[in-house]
Amino acid sequence: MDFVIRLEEEKDFEKVEFLTREAFWDLYGPGCDEHLILHKLRKSPAFVKELSYVVDKDNHIIGNVVYTIGKVTNGNKQVHEVLCMGPISVLPEYQGKGIGSKLLEESLKKAKVIGYKGVVIFGNPKYYQRFGYENAKKYGIQTSEGENFDEFMALELEKEGLKGITGKFHIDSAFEVNKEELETFEKGFPPKEKNFKL
Repeated sequence: MDFVIRLEEEKDFEKVEFLTREAFWDLYGPGCDEHLILHKLRKSPAFVKELSYVVDKDNHIIGNVVYTIGKVTNGNKQVHEVLCMGPISVLPEYQGKGIGSKLLEESLKKAKVIGYKGVVIFGNPKYYQRFGYENAKKYGIQTSEGENFDEFMALELEKEGLKGITGKFHIDSAFEVNKEELETFEKGFPPKEKNFKL
């Protein structure tokens, strides 16, 4: 399949929010909020514009990945910046074709070139372990609540890139969504039925 991975441009924003909504709809619960999170992240100082990539197939955007700056704070109140990846989206009809993997590989290479030391994510271990992600407890990194679980992972972008970076990981406040703002944001999209089943 022929496609191009390129930096996202402002003209892509609405299309990317639509594809993010399509990719996450009914995945973890009724509807989704990832498209609103993406919309809010772009306005945040934590947003890393130079790592916002889209997959362009014949002038049709079918995938996207974004990164933000997350912070790891330790007991001495030291603050270390690391990357936080996500959301990453691929239109449902193009999933399972290696597009997401290629998008991740290319964006991680770019992050390393820019000089970032490591990435922390919440995601599916079976998928992300193939890229070198490991349980964050290996590096002494916990969630903001002081927890560790298999879906909380970290990746060094260079040898010992996360050495000495220990403590609690805090994501940007843009990831927090309330029901009212989601309902308002949803009015800008075509109506879509919720069919989530446990």
